[in-house]
Amino acid sequence: MNTYKDYLQQIEDRKEQGLHPQPIDGAELLSEIISQIKDVKNEFREQSLNFFIYNVLPGTTSAAVVKAKFLKEIILGQEAVKEITPAFAFEQLSHMKGGPSVEVLLDLALGNDAQIAQDAAKVLKTQVFLYEADTEKLEKAFNDGNAIAKELIESYAQAEFFTKLPDVEEEIEIVTFVAGVGDISTDLLSPGADAHSRSDRELHGQCMFEHNKDMQNDLLALKEQHTDKRVMLIADKGTMGVGSSRMSGVNNVALWTGVPFSPYVPFINYAPVIAGTNGIAPIFLTTVGVTGGIGIDLKNWVKQKDADGNTIVDEDGEAILKEEYSVATGTVLTINTKTKKLYNGDKELKDISTALTPPKMEFIKAGGSYAVVFGKKLQTFACKVLNIDVPQVYATAKEVSIEGQGLTAVEKIFNKNAVGSTPGKTLHAGSNVRVEVNIVGSQDTTGLMTSQELEMMAATVISPIVDCGYQSGCHTASVWDDKSKANIPRLMKFMNDFGLVTARHPEGKYHAMTDVIHKVLNDIAVDDWDVIIGGDSHTRMAKGVAFGADSGTVALALATGEATMPIPESVKVTFKGEMKSYMDFRDVVHATQEQMLDQFEGENVFQGKIIEVHIGTLTSDQAFTFTDWTAEMKAKASICISEDDTLIESLEISRDRIQIMIDKGMDNPKQDLKGLVDKANNRITEIKTGVKSALKPDGDAKYYAEVVIDLDKIVEPMIADPDVNNEDVSKRYTHDNIRPLSYYGGTKKVDLGFVGSCMIHKGDMQILAQMLKNIERQQGKVVFNAPLVVAPPTYNIVDELKAEGDWDVLVKYSGFEFDDNAPKGLARTKYENMLYLERPGCNLCMGNQEKAEPGDTVMATSTRLFQGRVVRDTDGKKGESLLSSTPVVVLSTILGRTPTMEEYEAAVEGIVLTKFKPSTKNLVVA
Repeated sequence: MNTYKDYLQQIEDRKEQGLHPQPIDGAELLSEIISQIKDVKNEFREQSLNFFIYNVLPGTTSAAVVKAKFLKEIILGQEAVKEITPAFAFEQLSHMKGGPSVEVLLDLALGNDAQIAQDAAKVLKTQVFLYEADTEKLEKAFNDGNAIAKELIESYAQAEFFTKLPDVEEEIEIVTFVAGVGDISTDLLSPGADAHSRSDRELHGQCMFEHNKDMQNDLLALKEQHTDKRVMLIADKGTMGVGSSRMSGVNNVALWTGVPFSPYVPFINYAPVIAGTNGIAPIFLTTVGVTGGIGIDLKNWVKQKDADGNTIVDEDGEAILKEEYSVATGTVLTINTKTKKLYNGDKELKDISTALTPPKMEFIKAGGSYAVVFGKKLQTFACKVLNIDVPQVYATAKEVSIEGQGLTAVEKIFNKNAVGSTPGKTLHAGSNVRVEVNIVGSQDTTGLMTSQELEMMAATVISPIVDCGYQSGCHTASVWDDKSKANIPRLMKFMNDFGLVTARHPEGKYHAMTDVIHKVLNDIAVDDWDVIIGGDSHTRMAKGVAFGADSGTVALALATGEATMPIPESVKVTFKGEMKSYMDFRDVVHATQEQMLDQFEGENVFQGKIIEVHIGTLTSDQAFTFTDWTAEMKAKASICISEDDTLIESLEISRDRIQIMIDKGMDNPKQDLKGLVDKANNRITEIKTGVKSALKPDGDAKYYAEVVIDLDKIVEPMIADPDVNNEDVSKRYTHDNIRPLSYYGGTKKVDLGFVGSCMIHKGDMQILAQMLKNIERQQGKVVFNAPLVVAPPTYNIVDELKAEGDWDVLVKYSGFEFDDNAPKGLARTKYENMLYLERPGCNLCMGNQEKAEPGDTVMATSTRLFQGRVVRDTDGKKGESLLSSTPVVVLSTILGRTPTMEEYEAAVEGIVLTKFKPSTKNLVVA
């Protein structure tokens, strides 16, 4: 946007889409608008005033810099605008959320005009987004005896920016809107195919409910009928927000049902109310907290029990559920924040205290978790300057310490990295803890939102606490289209300037790397005691503990180097028996879910918990297949417990791959990557010398549950099936429906296969090459009866395959090979029966650029089987994405159908699919 006339043309274009003018974030446009405001005869003056007051993004955008400067000139009398009095200018500054606005307010507060100083101080007392440069200026003025500085610091020490906020309403009246029956994926709220528009909040809002205008209109009609109530969006008989954190999903819910954040900042709403029969997916619930919302576990459907306490099941072995109370669309309910109960009239329906804990009530009061995090930091700063103890304003962080009880792996990691907790106190699950973050990852479809969040919280540089931040390019790797060309360079420049290592260099100084972000983070996490935060649900590393997060939580971790969360309970997973030679480790992953559900009568004991998997003998490359899938198990996170020698091998692999990134020229000026190499070497030395062995839980640690997986029971490949035609819609599109290969009888038609995503590693690509050679030897030639799309997860893998000869094998059988010198500019809509060697990246798994043909049955190695994610429906046939191992996918495309066991075993003959064996060593601290 270069000129005002360009902006007017854009406004006309947006009108055709039913959109308002896009909020202004650029300095050039706003400077022209200000010039028109100064010219009292300008034909666009009134319109320009409106844009200046109501349509400028706050924070550290270049437009915010220009706006703050002009408001300062008005306050000082250097400029006069009759419609913007000095008092109104101060009000405008109060809504700009830090950065240039705080800089202006501090200048005014510490200036020579006493009245202006007092007015500025009044506004500053309400602000929390102050950074080191701001607090240093304030502290210097305080030490120089400035009375206003003293007044401000004393106010901050008492946290008046929080205490003087209105209390949360005692009763919040809501009206229900059932968005779906069964699990609701965040794709329903913010489809992956619309990722390009996420930073344009009003435009992105149009994709709510996957562009279902009837549902959108029903929601609007409900709001119109209940103007005095908030709408609660519900997943009935399911979990809300499975699949990803997706800040854009919560933003959309807030946009349609929430409360406007400020009259001067358009399309930014907060305080959504979201619920599910089985609660909210853990990482999505974190996102709700970012916006000061309420997430409720309804439990309105419960399993029926017989007289002996056993679950009553139907003829299919499924638990029979009874509706305890109705949440049908249009039901008026009341949330009581004092009793922490949900009511229908005077009837108590449910205790919802877990949705209204003291920390969550603070988020609601403050309008989101950011304000609380920054408020605590600001209060701590002020008390340090005043040399006083921190007054107990915020709720005391819950600290659970059980004498004589050992620690799980996650409890050990949190205790090591905790800040601000009681010194010397050992913390167990249930404690609310601030932890330092070692690695932060941002991916490219949420990265633009993360950059916006950083601007809005006025952050300008990555926290020195963070060992390394990484910005990926994988989610938009498959098609270098006009949307990508517009968004990705801008994102990479912002993140590179902010201090992250970026997949693309803004000036093209090294080859663009579109490696799958989870694979990169799995390599740059070089300590089993690390804490990792990443902008994707599959941020689940095989070293350390990693948490998938929304774009805002990622921004907070980048800006502060910290994250705050309860220590989750853990479920211990161990293995016994022996794998069959023809089984793939992916089958172990699926069998884990199946056997767990069987052991606990259908209850998913993994949901919201840490899965502590005693993997022992698998390096992090292969173990990542397990940890990655734990997102689909609805776990909060996962931790691999490894033998010392295995961990050393994993660290050596990571170290060498980081060195490749350095050799490519990807290190930043701080040489964060070099620091990771040094850290990996130090950790290897610690293990080898016995100074500090691989992370292990204590033998007397307490677990929520313990699951033992019997490898002897895994006798054929296991497939996660979306069961798209199940009569009970709540049973569709879950990841819990695990079926053996023989279920399909070798007859189910397969229209397309996909080998790719974060679930595969180099070994999968080698298996593919060996299978093709096997099939040619057995059948004389390789003929594909369905297309096979292959997307290696990283360039390193491609390079290694080329060096070892396997890439040549794949090229021999392929009909398409990616070319970075001429990347695809258009998404493929039709597929031929051949092998496609696609660019490293997420490809079909993401579903935002390319998809299978509508109505296809897809067999894939990826992680997502949600409706519309990989394949859309047609009027006559539902698209379905079945998830399985690489060998099953490959053979299904050769045959054009699911294979029989005989066909499968012949195709993998002589191929070592996995070397996994349960560890014979003690993986706990005695």
